[in-house]
Amino acid sequence: MKILIAEDDLTSRRILEAILAKWNYEVTATGDGLEAWQALQTENAPPIAIIDWMMPGMDGVDFCRQIRQTPTLTPTYIILLTSKAQQEDVVAGLEAGANDYVRKPFEREELRARIQVGERVVELQAALADRVKMLEEAIVKIKTLQGLLPICSYCKKIRNDQDYWQQIETYVAEHTQAEFTHGICPDCLEKHIKVQMETLQKMKDGKNGKIP
Repeated sequence: MKILIAEDDLTSRRILEAILAKWNYEVTATGDGLEAWQALQTENAPPIAIIDWMMPGMDGVDFCRQIRQTPTLTPTYIILLTSKAQQEDVVAGLEAGANDYVRKPFEREELRARIQVGERVVELQAALADRVKMLEEAIVKIKTLQGLLPICSYCKKIRNDQDYWQQIETYVAEHTQAEFTHGICPDCLEKHIKVQMETLQKMKDGKNGKIP
């Protein structure tokens, strides 16, 4: 599991990085919120972020607000690191979009437990995203004509699931998102339309006394 760190204090960042590496996490360390934001725009970005509240440029709360404004099927799980002890501060962080928080100086086992909660949430989100993708693909396949279609050799009507015979354009329109515009191909123009026009012209000439 990949974890992103955003901590402007170099000593604290190195300690946190070493702890996470010892727990076999793949760590991406950044020095402020802006760097962390850029790191999350890359392909295969870490799904969990541990963000210090107080940082220059973009602090932890601003980071949370920014990332929650970016819709995604697998949102980043954010843990805020904070030295703020007031309840209203914690509430403000959670309302900004943080999933959890850990007070500084943190207890290692508490941090580990909260990260493990984040892992379970991330895994559930990934499974849900895969399920949504599968359903979308299934819907596309349902809307696409597949398999054998029973069609009349003479009138070219298609038999539907209720054993009724429909015009082919009606059947296709009901089972797909295709729409039809009607025209006349050259063969049908020659075979039907011109013959009809010639017949009508002959009838007209006959009425006018122009018998060939």
